[in-house]
Amino acid sequence: MPSYDAIAGPGLKTELIRKQLSQAIFAADTGVAAITAPFTPATGELAAVPAGYVPVGYTTDDGITFASDLSMSDVTSSQSVEPTRSDVESDVLTAEYTPQETNAATVSLYEGLPLSGAGALPELGAAWSWDRPVTPKNPYRRLLFIGVDFNDSGQELYVVKFFPRARLTGKDDEQWARSESTNRPVTFTAYRDTAVGTSCRTWVDGPGWRAFDTTP
Repeated sequence: MPSYDAIAGPGLKTELIRKQLSQAIFAADTGVAAITAPFTPATGELAAVPAGYVPVGYTTDDGITFASDLSMSDVTSSQSVEPTRSDVESDVLTAEYTPQETNAATVSLYEGLPLSGAGALPELGAAWSWDRPVTPKNPYRRLLFIGVDFNDSGQELYVVKFFPRARLTGKDDEQWARSESTNRPVTFTAYRDTAVGTSCRTWVDGPGWRAFDTTP
């Protein structure tokens, strides 16, 4: 009889224990083109972020939480103590993060302002002003999330998530205090974009990813 190590050992790879050591978030209005190719095909290097996507900047060290709220619909039968059929009723994906910078992206996403065009905040250094509307606006956005890790040789491994049609569905308090940065915590829900064909597209690539030994 084979030992446990002989059975499980070949499948254990410490180099596949990954972290996202740093993250970047970019936002755009839905009139901006969707992300289709975040990597250079020949090398796996990260491509430049397209024009129209503005950076959220620094976020708290909680990082980004991608939560999936899965709800199942069960069929029960008198002859079984377990459900005899179970189907997905809903599966809602959200992204939650806390920006630390006061910039055009963080304020606009929190307040429901456009990121570009009429009604958008001007450049940093110009006077900013906005009113709380009687009927709040909550426009859809495009959100790009980039996480980076490194292999043992220092080569980059990237995980990229793209919400082509996201909407603000939760925000926590904006607190002013001496002991903490002015944060604007937000939660965005991903919705299906009919042109893109999905609510979330994920890529994994990078020079470090391509350098993995695929030998079992």
